[in-house]
Amino acid sequence: MPHTVRLLNPILIVGCIIITVSFAVRASFGVFQIPVAEEFGWLRSEFSMAIAIQNLAWGIGQPIFGAIAEKVGDRRAIVLGALTYAAGMVLTAWSVTPFEHQMYAWLVGFGIAGTGFGVVLAVVGRAASDENRSMSLAIVTAAGSFGQVIGAPTAEWLLTFMPWQQVFIVFAVTILALVLTLPLMRAPQPANKAELQESMGQILVRAFRDPSYSLIFIGFFSCGYQLGFITAHFPAFVTEMCGPIQPGGVLHSMGITSTSALGAVAISLIGLANIGGTLLAGWAGNHFPKKYLLAAVYTGRTIAAALFILFPITPMSVIVFSLVMGSLWLATVPLTSGLVAHLYGVRYMGTLYGIIFLSHQIGSFLGVWLGGRMYDQFGDYSLVWWIGVAIGAFSAIVHLPIRENRPSIPAAA
Repeated sequence: MPHTVRLLNPILIVGCIIITVSFAVRASFGVFQIPVAEEFGWLRSEFSMAIAIQNLAWGIGQPIFGAIAEKVGDRRAIVLGALTYAAGMVLTAWSVTPFEHQMYAWLVGFGIAGTGFGVVLAVVGRAASDENRSMSLAIVTAAGSFGQVIGAPTAEWLLTFMPWQQVFIVFAVTILALVLTLPLMRAPQPANKAELQESMGQILVRAFRDPSYSLIFIGFFSCGYQLGFITAHFPAFVTEMCGPIQPGGVLHSMGITSTSALGAVAISLIGLANIGGTLLAGWAGNHFPKKYLLAAVYTGRTIAAALFILFPITPMSVIVFSLVMGSLWLATVPLTSGLVAHLYGVRYMGTLYGIIFLSHQIGSFLGVWLGGRMYDQFGDYSLVWWIGVAIGAFSAIVHLPIRENRPSIPAAA
């Protein structure tokens, strides 16, 4: 079956819907931190650990669901992911101990994997033509950013007239409703006959033996570390470290009167800037070598983080940093997934990208956990910031030796 030539097609639209809902729910968990802690009298670290476990489970589940999709079908994998996701939400709503929340976080994390980037990007990547693939992947990634923008405010709004348990149930039903969109998601198989003849075991061996695949895996770690740390700790960092918001200023007139409010707004600004940055990365991926673009993204993040922490932290520097970092936030996703598809084809893209995404989520877990650990030990986030700067610079360098010429596929015996 030939590849779809049009950029906008039903598979792309359904993929955007699934990613938007999946990421909107995922991005809302921070909103429940205070309601859950206050109801049960828990330490903040108890629910934070559940979120960290969720990130780790997402990373572990990504290659598993990618392999399931390639063995039994994309739509069946997404159905399994939605059921797992919804089950985790419902069981969490009934949980009354930290251990239960942390255990069911594994289900939620695996559910995100089944309805997230690994599976959906692989479907969209196979449906896209070669000239449209990079932009198609960027559009789906931007849909995830849109989900992050609307998720937390939606949860906050629902909490004004229902308890957090009912909000979890509402989200579970919403996730299950995604199944209704799947009849439109019928992705074609790759047109390349050599790809069809190569088994999953053969492509995995070929990828693992290729130094470029290892470099992509290593480089994606810092992306997860930086995103995980900033998402979990940046609002608190801004609240404690930013200079005061002056009465009568622009921010004050907009209703942003405290540094805690500015911290929340900063996360939204990152999400909004991310939409444009991701789409720009998708366009650039069609015109320039992806490895150099990835190196440029990590270099930009490194410079932005270093300058932000070196100079006095003011409301204006917070806004500028949020917009700059947001424009680079998920720009790595269409470039990394597109590079995997370019090097190894789209037949087993879900599994191959899922393995690389595991590196991202290990970094995310460490960024969330290490941020809290270092803060408890030293009383600030300075060391965690500089670790992020160092590994960002390392990732920029690691991508340069990648050989972007697609290796030949061995002939079938």
